[in-house]
Amino acid sequence: MSRGRGLLCSLLAAAALPVAAAEQVACHYTYGGETKTLTARSVASPYGVKPIQVGSYFLFRVVFQKMPADLASIKVYTYADREGGPALVHQASYPYPVKTVGGKSYGFTGQQWVYEPVRDGELQYWCEMKREGAQ
Repeated sequence: MSRGRGLLCSLLAAAALPVAAAEQVACHYTYGGETKTLTARSVASPYGVKPIQVGSYFLFRVVFQKMPADLASIKVYTYADREGGPALVHQASYPYPVKTVGGKSYGFTGQQWVYEPVRDGELQYWCEMKREGAQ
């Protein structure tokens, strides 16, 4: 291979890596009138993904898995944080890659509402695909 062709191939390969690595899921959640964003990068195994605390009663967890292809998905879990341990109150699965529709509000999930049965708490969320560093 000529030096010029090898250099060109190396540059193209290097340019492609950041684009693939920068894809992430951004879930916008609202609880108690406050909206925040949870960002999830792709993981090799879902077992190490810990939930985040939302308010005093909800736990929110987003698992983004690209590989292997037969398991590629985005899963959103909401738990009630009870004295006896977390209790699953909502779980949603979306195939990856997600199908996006131009101009659609509320990303690939649509607006979701989750209610916990004991304290009548409400968590709202919606998720979208983003590139790292994008607003």
